[in-house]
Amino acid sequence: MTVTTRFAPSPTGTLHVGNVRTALHNWLLSKQAGGRFLLRIDDTDKERSREEYVEAIRADLAWLGLVPDGEERQSARFDLYEHEFQKLVAAGRVYRCYETAQELELKRKVLLGRGLPPIYDRAALALSEADHVAKAAAGERPHWRFLLDHDQPIEWTDGIRGPQHFDPRQMSDPVVRRADGSWLYMLPSAIDDVDMGISHVLRGEDHVSNTAAQVQMFTALGAEAPKFAHEALLVGAEGKLSKRLGSLGMAELRESGIEPQAVIALLARLGTSDPVDPALDADALAANFNLAHFGRAPARFDETELARVNAAIIHRLPFAAVAHRLPAGMDDAAWETIRPNLARLSEAADWWQVVTGPIAAPAQSDEDRAYLAAAAAVLEQVGADWAALTAALKEQTGRKGKPLFLPLRQALTGQDHGPEMAALLPLIGQDAALERLRAAA
Repeated sequence: MTVTTRFAPSPTGTLHVGNVRTALHNWLLSKQAGGRFLLRIDDTDKERSREEYVEAIRADLAWLGLVPDGEERQSARFDLYEHEFQKLVAAGRVYRCYETAQELELKRKVLLGRGLPPIYDRAALALSEADHVAKAAAGERPHWRFLLDHDQPIEWTDGIRGPQHFDPRQMSDPVVRRADGSWLYMLPSAIDDVDMGISHVLRGEDHVSNTAAQVQMFTALGAEAPKFAHEALLVGAEGKLSKRLGSLGMAELRESGIEPQAVIALLARLGTSDPVDPALDADALAANFNLAHFGRAPARFDETELARVNAAIIHRLPFAAVAHRLPAGMDDAAWETIRPNLARLSEAADWWQVVTGPIAAPAQSDEDRAYLAAAAAVLEQVGADWAALTAALKEQTGRKGKPLFLPLRQALTGQDHGPEMAALLPLIGQDAALERLRAAA
């Protein structure tokens, strides 16, 4: 069996970190097995679906390197849904209902008031064909429910949650088609999974009840159900569901300077017992991907942790990988010098400005100005050699530690901290360094 997974976003908005985690885990699962990862655009909601969101979804996946092996759009598959739906009608597995939302809510409240589960009572099954004709003549159009088989317990072994058991008698027959003919999620999704050859469905635990109904849908469609796994949802660092997680999109992360490798490294391991390792590339992450490592506890997403991983990723990037994103004139030596001080790649421009100038050095005391004048004289003799410069100044002035080094760093860079001066001073060059020391003195 070829392992085939899918990511099925609705183009009613942009992807957020929770969506991307689902996409990534499906991609890793298929990549590990040498299988296929498919993108299915669930655009049956004509009112809310937007083409710009479809393009944004594709762009986000491409930025992350999650390139699908194929793409389907539900809006192009209505003929298939209609064909399979009519087969279910003929088999008696879907039936017409007419209750309004208000009537259903009233039934629900009555059952709850009696201490009973709010399950649909299947009253529509008692309607005769004459009743249906009369309702049609009165202009009433039916919605359709899938008829659960009460004699067939629903069971599957979940890849994360283990053995699952549902009693269909404790479940409402799900509505699968609205009165206007439009589709709800569950039946088209099951039809697609069969037609697209989906072998594994990995999604959030909020879909467990959907899976319970879909297990019987696969049987009714004459197909074997995929292997299911439901992972815990993301929560914020404070341990609560966060609205920000539902809006933290890839565009925002890109604009803030987060590297795609950092998103992959963190989200690949969230929810598992495995440590986040910035050194692992996609191939290594796929090789070690294991559903058995996922826990049932909510997976915590922490933007501070993402920033830490991002910095670690940047500190490993070779010059060739980032040269096209660096300021003009910045070479390999400059990158190696500046890289350890970067949390985001965009900060390279700030440090390159320190090298190329001009800089704004802080004001110095009279004593330090005299010291910097002496430093300029020494620098003129020894050149842009930090070790030689500081050794000569230490011997000449008796300074050591912070009084020796800090005024020099401030005068030469305008900063209190930064890259190693032994590497930075040659980049600044003797002439520019002399100019800065004399200006500070």
